[in-house]
Amino acid sequence: MKNKALLFINGDAPKTIPDLSGYALIACTDGAFHYLEKLHFPLGMLDFISGDFDSRQIENEIIRQAQYYSFEIIETPDQNKTDFHKALELIIAKGFKNIDVFGASGGEQDHFLGNLSVAFFFKDKINLKFFDEYSSYYFIPKEFSIDNVKGKMISLMPFPVAKNIETTGLKWPLHHEDLMLGERIGTRNVAENQDVSIRYSDGDLLVFIGK
Repeated sequence: MKNKALLFINGDAPKTIPDLSGYALIACTDGAFHYLEKLHFPLGMLDFISGDFDSRQIENEIIRQAQYYSFEIIETPDQNKTDFHKALELIIAKGFKNIDVFGASGGEQDHFLGNLSVAFFFKDKINLKFFDEYSSYYFIPKEFSIDNVKGKMISLMPFPVAKNIETTGLKWPLHHEDLMLGERIGTRNVAENQDVSIRYSDGDLLVFIGK
């Protein structure tokens, strides 16, 4: 049974449309709509488009397309939250806790950092994964394992601190060590085994898995 949602937001567009068959709900923010059109995305598969619709040109085009494809238009004018944050709230309200996100990185870097902040806010509420042309990345629980990653780049980014980290399967393993922004981070490691395990006792950790 499908229990996963897919969300496109306004960063760098994917070069190709991901496989849509595994998703029960597909949505985008108004800022991502322009690149979905350029990718010839099947708009009939969209469930909703949300955002503050601050561009009249984009809003008019979305309204025009909605007349043909019957997706829902949800205006979210609250300026105290980002369009990404508000879109996640809508998806969660529809009963989804597993959400894949494209378009979070690239573009203006303050947006990227803001998207990580939103992911941090929701990390204990939902299973959120980001995907771009270089990697997938997401916050991980205190005990975590990854399979089928031999030869891939694995980076561990504390947010801002992760303590007592122990890893297996990496070229440069960690043995009950701490990572901290501004002191030591764990970027550009490599998976030597197909399976990698990560454990830590305190803090928060963001993992990046190269393609």
